[in-house]
Amino acid sequence: MTPVHFSFTSAFVLGLMGLAFNRTHLLSALLCLEGMMLSLFIALALWALQLETTAFSTAPMLLLAFSACEASAGLALLVATARTHGSDRLQNLNLLQC
Repeated sequence: MTPVHFSFTSAFVLGLMGLAFNRTHLLSALLCLEGMMLSLFIALALWALQLETTAFSTAPMLLLAFSACEASAGLALLVATARTHGSDRLQNLNLLQC
């Protein structure tokens, strides 16, 4: 395993562990998701550069576009949750309540 591969794998795993274990605020969960997507984007871009083919050159841009859509949807949910519940704490959210 190369040091570059190890660093991107560890960045993704740290984001996943932060998402799994630190679930107090919605903003921290969104930041962990963004960290995971950033490590995936950089790893995919470097992989496309190493293969030197044009078939994989659009994959990082497609991932970046989906990451931007995910971030905007997450921020919209964060604003809606803060307006209705008063905070972004995940313990206050209940899906069974209308």
